[in-house]
Amino acid sequence: MQSKVNSFAAYWDRRMLRILLLGVISGFPWVLIGSALTLWLKEDGLSRSTIGWAGLIFGVYAINFLWAPLIDRIKIPVLTKIVGHRKAWIMSMQFLILASLIIWSFLSPVDDLAIIVTFGLIIAISSASQDITIDALRIEQIGKDESAAMAAGAATAVVGWWSGYKLGGLITLVTADWIQSLGYNNYWQISFIIICSIVILCNIGLFFIPESGTDERILSQQKDQADIQNQIGVSGNFGRLLAWFTATIISPLFSFFKKNGVAIGLSILGFIFLFKIGEAFLGRMSILFYKEIGFSKSDIALYSKGLGWITTVSFTLVGGWFAIKAGVIRALFVSGIIMALTNLMFTFLAWSGKSELLFAAAVLLDDLAAAFATVAFVTFISMLVDRNYTATQYALLASIGTAGRTLMASSSGALVDWLNGDWGTFFIITALMVIPSLVLLWFIRKKIVLKVN
Repeated sequence: MQSKVNSFAAYWDRRMLRILLLGVISGFPWVLIGSALTLWLKEDGLSRSTIGWAGLIFGVYAINFLWAPLIDRIKIPVLTKIVGHRKAWIMSMQFLILASLIIWSFLSPVDDLAIIVTFGLIIAISSASQDITIDALRIEQIGKDESAAMAAGAATAVVGWWSGYKLGGLITLVTADWIQSLGYNNYWQISFIIICSIVILCNIGLFFIPESGTDERILSQQKDQADIQNQIGVSGNFGRLLAWFTATIISPLFSFFKKNGVAIGLSILGFIFLFKIGEAFLGRMSILFYKEIGFSKSDIALYSKGLGWITTVSFTLVGGWFAIKAGVIRALFVSGIIMALTNLMFTFLAWSGKSELLFAAAVLLDDLAAAFATVAFVTFISMLVDRNYTATQYALLASIGTAGRTLMASSSGALVDWLNGDWGTFFIITALMVIPSLVLLWFIRKKIVLKVN
């Protein structure tokens, strides 16, 4: 067994810096369509239910696997030759996010709600699309037989994601609060212009991340397509088109079920769907909860974003070490239980009223649970994918998990309203939501094949 020192040594690999940046790029858009959009709508007088249903835009993360095969195969004209296939897609999506932010800066939720949600949807689609390529590029930075590096890379990616989300949120909320204190009524719109600089800086850093395995992947895909065309026995353009469609859409799915079997494969998908639903319900409403019990934007920025970032980074690195030492299945069990227990801290905060001490404790424990759970979850999915279909398979598995977190959690606001604002009971319900996934994992734990393909 590896020593503790050797396990942590995986983090000193220079590739982890690249993976860290990819995580930041992936996490930052969630600030825009999560924290910023939620508070923007809340402060303009929209109801909890309306804000909750506006969260349906997160649903695109649950279906990005539908176009993942196209992103895996189709090249961006000109840009692909200049920066590479993966980075060309990321930069294209970043441009759309940047443009949407600029358009938001001219709008008001009272007068332009439909337009705001539409461009929020564009941000979400762009973010979900770039995640397909970001995850593939991250996995391809690690060799096929480097299990420890894969776990460390997953932890680093999570650190990057939370850095983009937490620090990006800290900057965004503090900027909005500061501009509001100066007397500007359009403080959110001005903030959106200022934070465009974060998107630009991330794209500059992207140039320094190399792509690897592209030629090998293309040759493998072309061979698979040629074999399929020979098997179906159809020549000409139609035969090539049919073979391309089969190799692009069908082969990644066939590869997954061939490796795991249909029954275990479906059980894996069920676990992935259910695992983080409770966390998503809590996360979707947490900003509103903080606001309603009396915390200001600066308080939320300090405790939830600033303190939250420090604790999340620390616990994520420890969570990566734990996944290396204990194994990913055991890490999933432990993190799932912790995730359920820490949700109950918010119940105590709800019943006690505004308390900075309880607020800090709840954020601390919630970030611990989220860090452990996310690292184990990302490592689990990363070790399931076939390198010939990295983007498609990872997007499929991740989007199934996102379906549980976003589509179902969009009703979180309606649930709080149905409970007549009883936040304590709401958080108890979220704690119970992890149980079905852990029961399912228990029954398939010895049948899952985990290895770096």
